[in-house]
Amino acid sequence: MQDYRRLDVWAKAHELALETYRATAKVSDRRYPGLVSQLRRAASAIPSTIAEGCGYSTRPEFVRFLQSAGGSVQELHYHLMLARDLELLPGSEYARLDARTEQVRQMLSGLLRKVRGQSARFPSTPLPGNPFIADGIPELIHSSTPATKSGKSARIDSPSPAPNAEVT
Repeated sequence: MQDYRRLDVWAKAHELALETYRATAKVSDRRYPGLVSQLRRAASAIPSTIAEGCGYSTRPEFVRFLQSAGGSVQELHYHLMLARDLELLPGSEYARLDARTEQVRQMLSGLLRKVRGQSARFPSTPLPGNPFIADGIPELIHSSTPATKSGKSARIDSPSPAPNAEVT
């Protein structure tokens, strides 16, 4: 266990949560019910998830919580953009909060690399059998193939049709 308050990324994420609450204090939730609470929830989930991860004693558990905080960062990016596009947040407020969100994302990515002991999240070029494409974005892998003897399912490069989709 470690003290989350000693992590710079937690401090920045906490500041971001406070700024998000302040920026949405006067925003009416009447036109788009739930959006203000979603913004606040996503913003506060980042530092709270980092703090929760610090309460665990193993590296894999800590990594899992840091990854979850990263998901909340992406969610906040989206909700900020949605609030701007729906004109709930002025463009200047959006730009300020989005820049701070990106700063937290970068700091969180750096901490994840450090905790994992890796130099990069994804390789820059795909390796044979690597489930990641060249630009570092995970592919969607759908497999209806039974598991191989090793217990891993076979990789299929093209996604399978959506449920109830008409197959021609």
